[in-house]
Amino acid sequence: MGKKFLLLFANFGLMPFVLSIFTFIFMSTGLNDIMIASLLPLSIGGILAGFLVSNKRQQSGKFQGLFILYLLPLAYTAVLWAVFMLISGGFYGANSWLYYSMFHLALGPIYFFAMFSGEGRLFLWAPLAYELAFVTGVFLAGLINKVRPAFNKRQFLTVLTVFVVAMGTGVAVQWQRSQTALPSYGFKYGGGYSSTDLTPYEITNPDNKLPKLTAPPAFTIKNPSEMPILDGAEAAFPVYSAFANATYENIKVMGESSEVVSFTNTIYAYERLLSGEVDIYFGAVPSKEQQEMAKAAGKELVMTPIGKEAFVFFVNPSNKVVSLKVSEIQSIYSGKIKNWSEVGGKNKRIIAFQRPKNSGSQTLLEKIMGDTPIMKPLKEDVPEGMGGIIEQVADYRNYDNSIGFSFRVFATGMKENPDIKLLAIDGVEPNPENIASSKYPFTASLYAITLKDNPKPTIKPFLEWMQGPQGQEIVERIGYIKAVE
Repeated sequence: MGKKFLLLFANFGLMPFVLSIFTFIFMSTGLNDIMIASLLPLSIGGILAGFLVSNKRQQSGKFQGLFILYLLPLAYTAVLWAVFMLISGGFYGANSWLYYSMFHLALGPIYFFAMFSGEGRLFLWAPLAYELAFVTGVFLAGLINKVRPAFNKRQFLTVLTVFVVAMGTGVAVQWQRSQTALPSYGFKYGGGYSSTDLTPYEITNPDNKLPKLTAPPAFTIKNPSEMPILDGAEAAFPVYSAFANATYENIKVMGESSEVVSFTNTIYAYERLLSGEVDIYFGAVPSKEQQEMAKAAGKELVMTPIGKEAFVFFVNPSNKVVSLKVSEIQSIYSGKIKNWSEVGGKNKRIIAFQRPKNSGSQTLLEKIMGDTPIMKPLKEDVPEGMGGIIEQVADYRNYDNSIGFSFRVFATGMKENPDIKLLAIDGVEPNPENIASSKYPFTASLYAITLKDNPKPTIKPFLEWMQGPQGQEIVERIGYIKAVE
């Protein structure tokens, strides 16, 4: 028994550790694909180790009973992987995988890279690559030596059954997760806050496409210390950037030296408003949680409507569905309706995308849903720099069975996509006429939100200017509907 343990330790402990060191060597030579850098030495080394170790024993006739022993690590890896897949729910960014690596210390160097780069697949494929390669080497030696490995069939079937059941369990967890999780997708702009390129709307960009007033501004702010600091939702960025561009004197110079016009998206911008870092927040109505945050901070919000907008749902143009009822939207996002055939479409599963909690668009979805619970959103695993991977709400993908939502200006202007089709709601299309009259059921207001106790003297006249003719001219030219006719 002691000799067999030493044999396992040498071939499945020390040898994989030595081979895993080559990952460092390959990575230091500029090979940036961690999967290749890890699996290549393990596979080649595993075949050589299996061949050399068994070749001599087969020739001397001392191979009896060792074949089953060499299969045990495969079963061990499969069971271990299945257990931790169940614990983590298949999410490789979970802390539990740190404990998993402790049961495979020999591959510690590779797991370090796996956690560092977010390549969770190596938790399974690193040990499996070596163990399968080792068994392959054993078979190659047997073929050359013309030796058929003798083994107990019952033991073989037991090990094989354990391996198959364990792998099946892990794969089942992975498949189940694939129904609600997608791979990382797309490029993030604005330090990771934005999902589209906002450069065309930045005040420091000499070629920006911000609308210019047809007459000199009726309101200006000359003193930099009196310029309100602006932040808000992604869809509102062109509006408040244009406001500052029109009224802040020497704004291009100011924008290069200080961040008077910033963008950190709805969630962070709102928090910055409450903390006093920002003077005016631009976006849709705050969520219940955000309103509670204001109450807890002892802050009273002043909500100034500056424009009207449509909250729209969209699908791939190949989808023959052109309109949905409000009740059907509620059923889709609660998970009650799961197939497009239930609403007049093809027999395909509905992939319903959402937005992060407390974002402006998700808040409006919650308002539409009322007391109907929203199903869990699709997730994606995203590389997080030096810390492995995180799990976040998946961005919209224009699959032919997808449905997503956003604000009309963002979906058709800022992030214009000719391959999406806006849906009518209860037969009413989200066009400017229906938004202006509020005939479209999901008409929303765009607000400039301030704190009542903010002492900055320019805030009140600035808000009044936004609701005046020039402010409304900018709102309309950006693509929103005037709040004040």
